[in-house]
Amino acid sequence: MSSFSNRITQLFEIDYPIVQAGMVWASGWRLASAVSNVGALGLIGSGSMYPEILKEHIQKCRAATDKPFGVNVPLLYPNIEQHIQIVIEEKVPVVFTSAGNPATWTPKLKGAGIKVVHVISSSKFALKAQQAGCDAVVAEGFEAGGHNGREETTTLVLVPAVCKAVTIPVIAAGGIATGRQMLAAMVLGAEGIQSGSRFVASEESSSHQNFKEAVIHSLEGDTQLSLKQLTPVRLMKNKFFKEVQQAELNGVSVDVLQSLLGKGRAKKGMFEGDLEEGELEIGQVSALIKTIESAGNIVQELWNEFELALRHPLK
Repeated sequence: MSSFSNRITQLFEIDYPIVQAGMVWASGWRLASAVSNVGALGLIGSGSMYPEILKEHIQKCRAATDKPFGVNVPLLYPNIEQHIQIVIEEKVPVVFTSAGNPATWTPKLKGAGIKVVHVISSSKFALKAQQAGCDAVVAEGFEAGGHNGREETTTLVLVPAVCKAVTIPVIAAGGIATGRQMLAAMVLGAEGIQSGSRFVASEESSSHQNFKEAVIHSLEGDTQLSLKQLTPVRLMKNKFFKEVQQAELNGVSVDVLQSLLGKGRAKKGMFEGDLEEGELEIGQVSALIKTIESAGNIVQELWNEFELALRHPLK
């Protein structure tokens, strides 16, 4: 594969402007290092990790790759101070932050020499990330799996709006699993893409095999945004999803929804493989994913298709 150069590849010191999203219960050190080893940027998803587990994954990732890698840190995580301290102590080169105010931790991370990227769902928050000193933003559209913006703005609309609003590089996310989709995002102004769902269905993903199989057999309409009274999250439709949907239709209180959600639903579904009672976070693009591949093959296929589409965009 021929390498590529733009502000994103230069910022992260990678060969291809492809980022593997840091997803809970999917993105451990094996996946992140495998992605980084082939010239893209792998991220460890810290949202499902206790601080000592995060430290272990960072150290194992560093032992498995000599290439740059990063950590995704949800800012609403209860142990956020410990997570921030660990990524600084371990000299993680790149941190992607999400679900919170970037102004809170960006200066501290930047002061430690770490490159900071914030995930946003609107131009308003993109500007706030730029003002906070972030090096880039991820413009994540409504199609994305997991936690999502309340605005429900699609990637096709969000990416050009954010590119117009800020001067820092923009990474497109939400509904991107193929090279042609990657080209479309970059035509809209993005300088790179972040893909999560495609890497869930990878050999190195720590997600349960049951969940991977469910992803590659899913169709259009098999996911939907849910839990809008709490934090909106896109889920695969299953027994748990239907219970939540019915509760919302019945107008139950936030406390009742919290009780229904309980503890460990995401772990039960994505990590332990309970496809009925678990919370299955995945994007709309799962309908296009039909194989479980190695992370290296996924990056290669993405890039090869991107280059082919660039040469023959109308075929």
